[in-house]
Amino acid sequence: MVSAAPASDRSRTPARPGTGNTVIGHLMAACCIAFAIVNVVFEMTGHFADGPYAEYVSAIAVMNWLVVGLKAMGAAVALMSVAKHPRFLPAAGLGVLLWGAFAMLGVYALGSVVQAVGMAAGLTGTADQIDLAGVGYVLFFLVLTAGYGVLAICYSRRFGLRRGIAVLGVLGAPVMLGVLLLAVPMLLAALGLMPPQN
Repeated sequence: MVSAAPASDRSRTPARPGTGNTVIGHLMAACCIAFAIVNVVFEMTGHFADGPYAEYVSAIAVMNWLVVGLKAMGAAVALMSVAKHPRFLPAAGLGVLLWGAFAMLGVYALGSVVQAVGMAAGLTGTADQIDLAGVGYVLFFLVLTAGYGVLAICYSRRFGLRRGIAVLGVLGAPVMLGVLLLAVPMLLAALGLMPPQN
């Protein structure tokens, strides 16, 4: 006769994600995929081949595909965080990615808000440069930030992750943004894919 598992063993089994958490996870994944499709469409249609960005078309192509990869990764992370039986990554590794996604989106959204405030105040550009599309773009990133924040908190609680996991993910976010916004463009310029800056 097989005895029941001790209560201490049962308590170690992570609780299943709640319905609300699961919905948020799928919604975040759908947003990432939809946003990635925009980049794919840009590349498939040669959106930047003509016009003011024509000399940057090669560099933009590299950045577009890099961003597509990151958005696909973001979708996978969101879905794995609400899976009933997580696979592929240890709990701590996925926790770092969730907190990193939350922080990276948050820093980017905050930077966009600060830029908009600067425009409205006439410090950088003018208030006329703020349009409905720009406001929607910022709101979209604020929603993503909130969504990944909820996923990160819920996942950390489910698996009892230490605070150090969150700190590691949050500290890694500025590094990732620096690589995307500074290091990659510098590398592309060094490889001759971007015209020299005057």
